Amino acid sequence: MTNLLLLKSSYLFSKLMKKAKHKGMPFSLSIEPTTACNLGCPECPSGLKQFTRPTGKLDLNLHKKMLQELKRSVFYINYYFQGEPFLHPQFLELIKEAKKNKIYTATSTNAHFIDQQKAEEIAKSGLDRLIVSIDGLTQETYENYRINGELNKVIQGTEFLIEAKKKLNSSTPHLIFQFLAVKPNEHEIPQVFELGKEMGIDEVRIKSAQLYDYENGNPLMPENEKYSRYKLQANGTYKLKYKTGNHCWRMWSSSVLTWDGKIVPCCFDKDAQHVLGSIGDQTFKKTWNSEKYRSFRQAILSNRNEIDICKNCSEGAKVWV
Repeated sequence: MTNLLLLKSSYLFSKLMKKAKHKGMPFSLSIEPTTACNLGCPECPSGLKQFTRPTGKLDLNLHKKMLQELKRSVFYINYYFQGEPFLHPQFLELIKEAKKNKIYTATSTNAHFIDQQKAEEIAKSGLDRLIVSIDGLTQETYENYRINGELNKVIQGTEFLIEAKKKLNSSTPHLIFQFLAVKPNEHEIPQVFELGKEMGIDEVRIKSAQLYDYENGNPLMPENEKYSRYKLQANGTYKLKYKTGNHCWRMWSSSVLTWDGKIVPCCFDKDAQHVLGSIGDQTFKKTWNSEKYRSFRQAILSNRNEIDICKNCSEGAKVWV
């Protein structure tokens, strides 16, 4: 509780005074199991194989080092950044290690690698929350975005998870169907709620899509503006619906660790272009309190829209619809 108060108070002070002051350690992390992915989604640098950084998987010993340094402050870890987590052959060992330290764990998957045995292993692992990306209710609409994907594998993998939870009398993982709203699938949005109810999914979310090229429209942009992050202007171009402002709570409350131990400011730095330090070089705490990290926070407070990764950011915006 003291740590949270330090984080919040220092953030509010910085926001008010426009001067980066920081106290406390992050309570939330994103840790990347792997950058590898089996799909080719058109708005994902991992799927498009466009990373300048190498593809790899998180070493178990490096992961233990991360937890050792941060377990006192962190109580939530999202084991997802880029890539498909279940392509890491020891992914559930990461979850088990975090649960030993009483940390809430979550991840997101395209569900192509969940058979009956894996589903039971997931239910036994202690994973608290699992987002299953479905993004279409027919193969035609699904593969329009989830290129190289198979909808039947998503449905079957989810069914295995539901069966495993019942068999083991487990309340976890909390299962979420996530439906990324794009033009080819937006007509199916009402039906995804019906499917979730029929199957016994715990929650259904409609997520608005981040599009890299949106100013002049985009074939993936939904026709219904309710499902879009972008708004049509009088001159025929599009802009972000939401005002971001020169502030960002994420820079005070959380951080992102890549599979090879690099520390980057947030999940919008997908290609790790703003590396602030590395777990392998020095302690996380030293990086977190470094001049380099402070300077990045100050840049956020001074002119956030000049930072490349912040220009299309949803922080403070309504992502779920």
